Amino acid sequence: MIASRMTTRGESDVTIDGRTRLAGVIGWPVEHSLSPVMHNAVYAALDLNWAYIPMALEDESALPALVATVRALGFVGFNVTMPYKHTMLALCDEVAMFAQMAGAVNTVHCIDGKLMGYNTDGRGLLESLSTGADFVPADKRVVVLGTGGAAGGAVVAFILGKVARLTVAGRSVERAEELLSRSRQYLRGVEVQAVALPDDAEQAVREADLVVNATSLGMRSGDPSPIPTEWLHFGQIVCDMTYACADTALLAGARAVGAVAINGLGMLVAQGALSVDIWMGSAQIRTPRDVMRDAALQSLKASRLRLAGVR
Repeated sequence: MIASRMTTRGESDVTIDGRTRLAGVIGWPVEHSLSPVMHNAVYAALDLNWAYIPMALEDESALPALVATVRALGFVGFNVTMPYKHTMLALCDEVAMFAQMAGAVNTVHCIDGKLMGYNTDGRGLLESLSTGADFVPADKRVVVLGTGGAAGGAVVAFILGKVARLTVAGRSVERAEELLSRSRQYLRGVEVQAVALPDDAEQAVREADLVVNATSLGMRSGDPSPIPTEWLHFGQIVCDMTYACADTALLAGARAVGAVAINGLGMLVAQGALSVDIWMGSAQIRTPRDVMRDAALQSLKASRLRLAGVR
């Protein structure tokens, strides 16, 4: 048998042969995604004959055709990132309850031609907060900034985790209220509110045990904080879902006042590992998070050295 080898930015060689099964990520843009690096590294570690590829799709109207192609090719599964997590809901044959509540699908398992939709963002966030800050959601006061697909996963995770109070702050209060409405039957004593970002979020942020940024601010170097950082204080946990920049204005402000600052790398690793857990379908094997994290960190380091002009 003839096998070919491919490499992508920063990871070890991936062997492709006639038995290789594909996985990947659909989104726009995806050229800077760390998912291919992390996934291909962990497939090698688990001795899986899988290969993970980025699938850049600029035109949302072409998403059904791309998904049909992926279905026909027999992918093991795929991830969905911005801006298609909500749209993917309607393209799945079945959708897990967590994803229905979140209003977003970020992980799809392909089984016998059927597409099973999941959301691993919220569980990945809780895993990263537990690992990085010993955070337990029960009885805590939490603020989520943003109303997109990643925010949806976070909201569901915190509600099911029985926080005491959950505030969703968005530029559109209507979208924040819509996000909360999908989970109202599961509240069971959780106090929720939707407020305008940033004008009406100050009190909730000042009183919060945890502030999570699920907006796009922070993805690019030089982005401002989504909230005034003087609202933050010592003892809080502040989590920014972005991981591309070495630091963000929000996290820098959090550190300046003595808050615990966590970026989105841990969440990225955990949600990706949870995807692999689903695709393997085995309760006996837990995807090694350390392998994925090490691959992501190596790739980030190489990217930052290139940007700095270091060869």
